[in-house]
Order: sequence, then structure tokens, then C-alpha cells
Amino acid sequence: MKRNILAALAIVTPLIIISPAIAGNPSDVQRLLTTGQCMGCDLSNEDLSYAHLIGADLRKANLEGANLTEANLEGADLTQANLKGANLTGAMVTNASLNDANLDEVNFSLAKLYDADVTGASMDNLNITNAQIYNTGIGIGGPE
Repeated sequence: MKRNILAALAIVTPLIIISPAIAGNPSDVQRLLTTGQCMGCDLSNEDLSYAHLIGADLRKANLEGANLTEANLEGADLTQANLKGANLTGAMVTNASLNDANLDEVNFSLAKLYDADVTGASMDNLNITNAQIYNTGIGIGGPE
């Protein structure tokens, strides 16, 4: 009997201790999706895939590790935003402002980056595989 209890505890205890990844603030996500205004919001590790964020105000927002796969960020203002490690696979980033943003380790594979302003942005270890980049200061070897 004791052996069964100990075996069960050995299995269950790690499951109790493991905690999910810490995500941003759910009320910030709701505010962004309803108003498009979320300056300084904590959206870290949030799933914003397929979100329509056209013209969104995301200045100084924390989007570290966020999933923005296939998101539409056309005309969005991401000035000084932290997008470190964010996934923007297939995202539409047209006429967006990424001035002074942290774009380190961002996955832009298959993304469309047209006329985006990346002046002063940090861009270490970007993934731009098969991205369409036009009139935007991102290229192989760093800023153009």
C-alpha cells in the first residue's frame, strides 16, 4: 500500500510543481483587441496569432515571446516596443513604426515587411527566411 502511494506521489508531484509559462496581462490583451490602444501594455508570451492590429498603438509595449503569427500590423506603432523572441511568421508589417524597438531573435519568416521604419531598432539574430522585405532597413547582414 505504501509503495503504491509513494509511486503515485512520484508521478503527481512533478505535475503540481510545473507551472505554465508566465504570460502577460489578460486585461491588456482584451483592451488591445477591443480598442487597438495598448501603449506600455504587458503582452509578453501572449497568443495574438491572426489578430487584426491595424493601426494599433503598441508604443513601449512588452511583446517579448508573443505569438503574432499571421497577425496584421499594418500601420501599427511599435515604437520602443520589446518584441524579443516574438514569432511574426507570415505577419503583415506594412507602414509600421518599429523605431527603437527590440527586435532581437524575432522570427519574421514568411512575413511581409513593406515600408516599415526600423530606425534605431536592435536586430540581433533575426529570422527573415522567405520574408518579403521592401523599403525597410532589414537585410542579410543587418540593416540596409
